[in-house]
Amino acid sequence: MAQPVQSLPSVGTVVARMRAVDAALPGHDGLAVFNRVYLTVTEEFDRGLDAGLFPDRRAAATLDVRFAERYLAVAEEGRAPACWRPLLRFRRHPGVRPLQFALAGINAHIGHDLALAVVDSCRALGCEPADLEDEFDRVGDLLVSLEERVREELMPGPDLLQIADPLTHLVGSWSLERAREATWAAARTLWALRGLPGLAEEFGDRLDAAVGLAGRMLLTPLPA
Repeated sequence: MAQPVQSLPSVGTVVARMRAVDAALPGHDGLAVFNRVYLTVTEEFDRGLDAGLFPDRRAAATLDVRFAERYLAVAEEGRAPACWRPLLRFRRHPGVRPLQFALAGINAHIGHDLALAVVDSCRALGCEPADLEDEFDRVGDLLVSLEERVREELMPGPDLLQIADPLTHLVGSWSLERAREATWAAARTLWALRGLPGLAEEFGDRLDAAVGLAGRMLLTPLPA
């Protein structure tokens, strides 16, 4: 694998920026809910790098940082593509529950940002998406375990009332595993279209809009 021409911020720098976002936002803010979730998984990723869990440490760090930078552009600068706009619009809505905020953020970041981050990383590293598949899968495995933890912590146990709760049905309609599979296909498509910028932009815009639509549905206000 070719070495990147430009240097990248470290994962530790990304963690520090997420901690600053956390400190700046009120705890009930919907973006703050997602930020806490994302900070947790990024800290875990950083520990995994130090422990040698990623055979190609540089490729894994590049993908993680490129990925995080797309979220941080939203959190720090307010530059929000369509997939993030529902969360920013409903972030203070009293009828939206914390689990919905967390999953809507995961949906936007995995469904849209990760595909573009794979392309960004391939350009930085001078490689093909196939060269990053192992790193993509390992990052995805961390995110799947995180989603399970989020559901356990932010959603009460499955008693009869919760089975009837609209939240149970709403969040059951979305799967991170399916989103991850779709993202890998989207990343490969965007890479294949890199020599056709008009088509690549159109595909990216449609991906952005589709992920935003799913996020808007996840943020449907529910009765208390």
